[in-house]
Amino acid sequence: MREMIEIRTHSALHVLKGATRKVLGAKWTASTYVNGPHGRLTVQFERKPTEEEINRIFVEAQNKINEGLPFITEKLSREEAEKKYGDEIYDLFPVPPEVKELYIVIIPEWNINACNKQHVSNTKEIGEIKLDHWRYRNAKKLLEISFNVI
Repeated sequence: MREMIEIRTHSALHVLKGATRKVLGAKWTASTYVNGPHGRLTVQFERKPTEEEINRIFVEAQNKINEGLPFITEKLSREEAEKKYGDEIYDLFPVPPEVKELYIVIIPEWNINACNKQHVSNTKEIGEIKLDHWRYRNAKKLLEISFNVI
């Protein structure tokens, strides 16, 4: 049971990242965290967002979840993946150089990431996500967004 909720929570990170990119233009993920229904996405961002922007991120994310978009996974050599997708597939935390094959997780026209975790088959399976809290760490230029999957 706990495993399924963590799959939903992890999948929600991908949707939330797409919404954060759409609303704020934040490209780089600094870290992610999942524990049961609780998740946290930390992205690099140059300023403190407004409450309105944070709320828009969650509206956009929930709309994508409600669309029931597929999670598509491609297994490619690292070289092929980088040629096809460039640095879009990466985060700030590096994939070790010895990793020669990548799983590329795609939510069409929303999010793309190298990720070797398990995901739901479509966004509707995530359910609902609710903002828990957020904070902006000005010294590090990091935005932390904590949420819960319901």
